[in-house]
Amino acid sequence: MIKVYGVPGWGSAISEVMLTLADIPYQFINVEGFDAPGPQRERLERLNPLCQVPTLELENGEIMTETAAIALMILDRCPELAPPVGHSERQQFQRLLIWLVANVYPTFTYADYPERWAPDAPQQLQENCREYRKSLYLWLDNHLKATPWALGEQLTLLDAYLVVRRSWGPRGEWFAANTPKIVAIADKVSLLAKLHKVLKANEII
Repeated sequence: MIKVYGVPGWGSAISEVMLTLADIPYQFINVEGFDAPGPQRERLERLNPLCQVPTLELENGEIMTETAAIALMILDRCPELAPPVGHSERQQFQRLLIWLVANVYPTFTYADYPERWAPDAPQQLQENCREYRKSLYLWLDNHLKATPWALGEQLTLLDAYLVVRRSWGPRGEWFAANTPKIVAIADKVSLLAKLHKVLKANEII
């Protein structure tokens, strides 16, 4: 069984939701506190020297990290969670999957620990990252179909990203006022019965 090292509500939640959508069983291992010196960090560091969540230990003992790579691994087992090869939406799926990781994730990396990157101006860095993140979500909302899912009629792994991200900063009230498509998609994903347990465990619903 796959082991998911993570923290409830953190980036590991995306992997949990994706695995659950694909009906792939996993064991969740809570490493809360890994971002400070201590036994949890040492435990995670033995598997992933970057000490990031999610870190997955696969059935064969290999280590998998990076949510986009995890998504691709899941698609190898459950290809119906992405538009099929040759479909007009396939390229858009690939584009947005990488876009979310390459553009939005860094705003959390720098805003959550600004003193690491700008010790002389941590508050300014944090504020700038948060405002930039809002502009990214506004762009994304304009590039989603939301009828009823991110790419149209087919539920994909992109929808797993959106339901989790909506629970992070800038939080639900801002999304409700500014990104109607993201909100509609996240609301619909939240209603999927198979996801109720994992969403509740990660305080997303």
